[in-house]
Amino acid sequence: MVTAGLIFAGLAAALHVYIFVLESLQWTAPRTRATFGTSQEEALATKELAFNQGFYNLFLAIVTAIGIVAIAIDEVPVGAALIFAGAGSMLAAALVLLVSSPDKARAAVTQGTASLVAVALLAFGLAL
Repeated sequence: MVTAGLIFAGLAAALHVYIFVLESLQWTAPRTRATFGTSQEEALATKELAFNQGFYNLFLAIVTAIGIVAIAIDEVPVGAALIFAGAGSMLAAALVLLVSSPDKARAAVTQGTASLVAVALLAFGLAL
């Protein structure tokens, strides 16, 4: 169970690195604007906000990745704490998105599924 949890945590981290790229590096690109449903004017007006938000996603991915490495080198308590903090925050953000913007349910489910599975499997695996 722990290994499966680590795999899903890695998937969640990878997705959040991708979100970082979209928000912080490619926010005004046509494909990114299509993904987020923004016009060129909206993208330009929100570029600084998206840049900052992208880094939040990157930092959550880094925390989660460090947690995976920590568990891999048998620093289980530290690694688990980092994964629960990183992936748990990803899950919480997905829930906030779902509750605050139900029209973005697909994005919330995409963002939250791997982190939910990671947290659940890791918690279950560590409890055994």
